[in-house]
Amino acid sequence: MTLPGQVSPPEITLSDAVPTQVPGVHAVAVPVIPDGDGPMLGPGAAELLDELHLDIFDLLEHHQSVGRAGEVVCVPVAPGLDGGPSDLRLALFVGVGEQTTTDLRRAAAALARHANGTGRLATTLGLVSDDGGLRAVVEGLVLGSFGFHRSSTGPPAKPVADVVLAGVTDSPAGRETLARGLAIARAGWRAREMALVPSNEKNPVWMARRAEQIADSSGLRVRVWDEKQLAAEGFGGLVGVGQASASPPRMIRLDYTPDVRTGAEDGRGREAGSVPHIVLVGKGITFDTGGLSLKPADAMMNMKRDMTGGAVVLATMGALADVGCPVRVTGLVPCAENAVGAESMRPGDVVTHYNGRTSEVTNTDAEGRLVLADAMAYAVSEIGPDAIVDVATLTGAMKVALGQRTGGLFANDDELARRLCSAADAAGEPLWRMPLAEDYEDRLESKVADADNAGGGPGAITAALFLQHFAGSVPWAHLDIASVGDSPEDAAEWTSGATGFGARALLHWLEQPEPLAGVTTG
Repeated sequence: MTLPGQVSPPEITLSDAVPTQVPGVHAVAVPVIPDGDGPMLGPGAAELLDELHLDIFDLLEHHQSVGRAGEVVCVPVAPGLDGGPSDLRLALFVGVGEQTTTDLRRAAAALARHANGTGRLATTLGLVSDDGGLRAVVEGLVLGSFGFHRSSTGPPAKPVADVVLAGVTDSPAGRETLARGLAIARAGWRAREMALVPSNEKNPVWMARRAEQIADSSGLRVRVWDEKQLAAEGFGGLVGVGQASASPPRMIRLDYTPDVRTGAEDGRGREAGSVPHIVLVGKGITFDTGGLSLKPADAMMNMKRDMTGGAVVLATMGALADVGCPVRVTGLVPCAENAVGAESMRPGDVVTHYNGRTSEVTNTDAEGRLVLADAMAYAVSEIGPDAIVDVATLTGAMKVALGQRTGGLFANDDELARRLCSAADAAGEPLWRMPLAEDYEDRLESKVADADNAGGGPGAITAALFLQHFAGSVPWAHLDIASVGDSPEDAAEWTSGATGFGARALLHWLEQPEPLAGVTTG
């Protein structure tokens, strides 16, 4: 599902044909593999060179291409050359590096960019590794094709319309690998797309409608709290953050339950009530002015993306059935616009959260933790999950610490942290575990409330310590993706702008047969 007016991800299919024999093919891409004696060509290259009568090794040397992941050499093809495929216009030679999943994902993303505007592309990149490599190729092809626009004349570049993974047998196993790769990649696409919608279109009500659409298409249960219900039920942090905006706050809940009656998902035929229950919480601030603690103008330019954590949770929830998630999952997205107005929350105000804990608001620009706290407190009190994972573009301090290629992870359970980091590495969305250093707990102290919402530096750690109190004794992980929520340029599978970071990592984790194995659950 794409938003109105947006480009769509490419259609990807399997075929056991060699790429030059795929009907209607406009472009053919084959792998280039590094070797000590010079680059080698991978599957499909022999048939392609037979058609082109080209000394490709001289051309690779001219371009200094040795097969590094993401190197692409493009060769225009005259139509119908020497009786070759009449529609073939372009041959691409793509470096695949050491053929790791990361290398193949990056190679496929680079290929997708070079194939922009192509009608049909056939490639053998999926043949140089196992099923994990094939999935990585699918993810890279989709994510490298991503684009977003609001131009009246249409997108500046259209992605390749149709990709055929040549030489891959169209078998049940192959279709399963393809389907999972597509589900994960399209979740990343969906999260990026929502994050880039301008805030004059996107507000908490818009987020709730998107959640309802996702629930309808994915078979999820959905509940939405309006501002009156939030106030009546004690979501004081969320109400306080959203009270100055003409667009009132919302809380979204989505519920996924695997079909375990026949054992189809978990293989053991367990009753639904005995299946572990995980809660995902995503920060849904649809625009962040900073409130009365106003941000500088330049710092507001990307604040339409401050709901990226919420978009990640919604996109993840929509793909759980497609990846065969074996556990129950609830997604909670507290949504608000942090605006400036006569009703603005003031520095010095005290808010009371869902569980009765109070926070003194010394900085209205530390609003994300206030809305996450309400959702986490609700989860602990009303759901009683086996684990909670929250996702948020929370602190600029995380970008200072980790740059823009690695996300931060805090956790109160070592095995949960290990499993999330392992899944994130496999997904190409690396996380680095940060310390929940108790030495800084005193910086949260307030004379008038249980905690100060802005305890000062080190900012990412004090924010995580603030949230930890709302997890109670539940195993919990906090993903601070402020470092990686935006990419400054096209790089690997990232396109310039919103990254949707986290959706792939969560899905790689949640598709595991036992995502909470070894985690100290209640």
